[in-house]
Amino acid sequence: MGLKYKNGGEVADSIGLLISILVRFPEVGTINYEPRDQVLRFTFMLNQPLKEDELEQFNSKFRKSLEIYNFLEGRQPRVINLKYTPYDQLMSLEIQRDVNSLSRDEIGLIIALVRETFETRLVFENNDQIMEEELLIQEELIDRMLESVRGTVPQRQLIAFREEGRVMVFNK
Repeated sequence: MGLKYKNGGEVADSIGLLISILVRFPEVGTINYEPRDQVLRFTFMLNQPLKEDELEQFNSKFRKSLEIYNFLEGRQPRVINLKYTPYDQLMSLEIQRDVNSLSRDEIGLIIALVRETFETRLVFENNDQIMEEELLIQEELIDRMLESVRGTVPQRQLIAFREEGRVMVFNK
């Protein structure tokens, strides 16, 4: 089971991974794939800048949660980074994770932590019209494509984002 273009051609797994993550997790504003570093960068938008103590509190909770999760899964993450960028009335939160130790369940944990912590501040498109069955299919695709992308070295640096209900993927 893979994604296909309208003309019937196969979508590369690295592109399909970004599409499936955005479809399954509407909280993710943009997602970047850095093939040289084998890193995914998830970007979330918040409708107001955070105070320093809120940033420190989330940073601590986030790192402890991922550390415990990966310990229980027997994984050794190479990259777990957080970056905050304040704008006038907004703030972006970027989470970087290496593809080799990342799993769909960990992506779900990351989304849950962000959603729980920034519930009223998180800016995202609602995907209520997507049926539960479609969401499960996207989860299966994420699992398969993460496995496929591990160890490969795609040449394209990709960015994907949502615009008016559509997912757009570009080669940077």
